[in-house]
Amino acid sequence: MSDLDIALCDASIGDTPAERNFRREVDASLTAFKLSVDEQPPWPTADGEWAYDAAVITGSQTAVYDHETWMETLAELLRDLHELDIPLLGVCWGHQFIAQTFGGCVSAMDEYELGYQQIERYDSSPLFADFPAEFIAFETHSDEVVRLPPNATELAGNSRSCQAFSLGTAYGVQFHPEYDLKTVKMVTDGKREEGVSESVVETVLTSATPSQHTKTQTAKRVFENFLSIVEQHQ
Repeated sequence: MSDLDIALCDASIGDTPAERNFRREVDASLTAFKLSVDEQPPWPTADGEWAYDAAVITGSQTAVYDHETWMETLAELLRDLHELDIPLLGVCWGHQFIAQTFGGCVSAMDEYELGYQQIERYDSSPLFADFPAEFIAFETHSDEVVRLPPNATELAGNSRSCQAFSLGTAYGVQFHPEYDLKTVKMVTDGKREEGVSESVVETVLTSATPSQHTKTQTAKRVFENFLSIVEQHQ
């Protein structure tokens, strides 16, 4: 495990496997803050020091444009951290939230992107160091970044959505590199209650096999690469 201290901003609602998944995949010391119950990371000190080396923002069952009080507080914190050049990584909802916070636009899609999807890498960013030109990752989202923040660079995408971007030392990925197979099945099964058709849910569940999930190992490298970015930034 690296010596880095990471603030895990858990945006999920209720009892979810988010914290467990990130602790398994991120090889650093994580301090988790459950944002929806008003657990927020500390603010930077007056002289610009912060208790952590970086922040990771998780997925959520909410929409970034819901404008809950805890979201407004998180946005203020991320702006301060970005001004101090503290590295940030957002995953799914976190990706969308970082984009919106810094001037991008997020809106609803016509239908879910759900399942194992192929993603094309556009840029040679260090976040995708040692990645092939195309890779497989698991997706589950019904909102997307439709306009990036000013001066941001799109790093990856597919026919459905922007899949990754960077803005200085802030990064976002739409896909879920932290999911294990158990989470894939649980999340997919739960989409029935959100109006996803039975046929789509069953198709994705059928595809959720150990051999298929092994193909997402490449996507998980974003965590290792992000920690390398944080280390080099210190």
